Amino acid sequence: MSGHSDFQPSNPVVKWIERRLPIFGLMHAQAFAFPTPRNLNYFWTFGGILTFCLVAQIITGIVLVMHYTPHADFAFASVEHIMRDVNYGWLLRYSHATGASMFFIAVYIHIFRGLYYGSYKEPRELLWMLGVIIFLLMMATAFFGYVLPWGQMSFWGAKVITNLFSAVPLVGESIVTWLWGGFSVDNATLNRFFSLHYLLPFVLTAVVFLHLWALHVVGNGNPTGISVKSEQDTLSFHPYITMKDAFALCLFLIVFAFFLFFMPNYMGHSINYQEANPLSTPEHIVPEWYFLPFYAILRSIPDKLLGVVAMFASILILFVLPWLDTSRVRSAKFRPIYKQFFWLFGINCVVLGFVGANPPEGTWLLVGRIATAYYFIHFLVIMPLVGIIETPKPRPTSISESVLSKKPADGGGGKDPAAQAAE
Repeated sequence: MSGHSDFQPSNPVVKWIERRLPIFGLMHAQAFAFPTPRNLNYFWTFGGILTFCLVAQIITGIVLVMHYTPHADFAFASVEHIMRDVNYGWLLRYSHATGASMFFIAVYIHIFRGLYYGSYKEPRELLWMLGVIIFLLMMATAFFGYVLPWGQMSFWGAKVITNLFSAVPLVGESIVTWLWGGFSVDNATLNRFFSLHYLLPFVLTAVVFLHLWALHVVGNGNPTGISVKSEQDTLSFHPYITMKDAFALCLFLIVFAFFLFFMPNYMGHSINYQEANPLSTPEHIVPEWYFLPFYAILRSIPDKLLGVVAMFASILILFVLPWLDTSRVRSAKFRPIYKQFFWLFGINCVVLGFVGANPPEGTWLLVGRIATAYYFIHFLVIMPLVGIIETPKPRPTSISESVLSKKPADGGGGKDPAAQAAE
């Protein structure tokens, strides 16, 4: 699916390098001439937004590490030092913390777009599975990072989550002791988590590279779910898609800046501004908001081991999603029954988030159990069954047909503006 590169360097230095290492021609083919379906909507811009988030998190993290002290006696004070004494340290720290939430907002939109438009279907199974691995690495990195400020919620969150491994038969206690580096959450634990939090973003970058490589082999999906059949179905990535991505990124940065400058602590916990105290347990221990649906699944099951299994299974089930969906139609635009269940699933995930943010008692516990059951029913029962009984709507024969059949904004006849620009 790579674009044909007609790159002809005029600069003598570039020409000299290109003859020996054709890296500029490769970049031109993959980043400029790469053929992209002409009907992509703004949900396809979140790949570029996520790339920006990853780079921003790595850069701000590297600078923060220059001032952070990974020691149980000094970690909390070093974060306060960053906020108060380092030039623009408050901006760096809030950019990194708020950036984590923005990262997860973008990745959840990216995942749900894939679920709606069937981006996991053949031949994109491996592309989807690499995306799930990226999601798991993001969650692990975020968890390790949340421990580093060494506040009350950081400390007790680390203790609760790591204790989950004690449910593993025979070796559970040994795993917990190994994670802690001793018999309690202490300095050794902080050093382990600091090391992993610094390392995993680079592992994540490597998997993102594989994800992009796989994307450039099979090509982009599109809202109709129809494969590219001719050159009329595509546009070059630059300038059409790059301009759309740039505009979407600007809008995203406006939202990012709003939270960064006006509500930097909105998605955090105020109790984390208290230094970690092993002798004082918070009244209600909860993880960051992006973990809440999975935390709700964990607490909705009375047995500890089964709760841990269900929590991990709720993520790992995404790996086999390409084989659970039995429909031959990719896009939910042409699947009237599946579309309704998709929105019900989205609402169910939001409900799980609210359940995870509240104590596991009374009505919240009942709602959590119902929502947990529906989460797995959606994947294991509804998706396979709907794919068999559903009658899809008629689909256009090609991408260009679906684009050119739309009327321009002025209400008159003729071709779509993007099609005219391409010509």
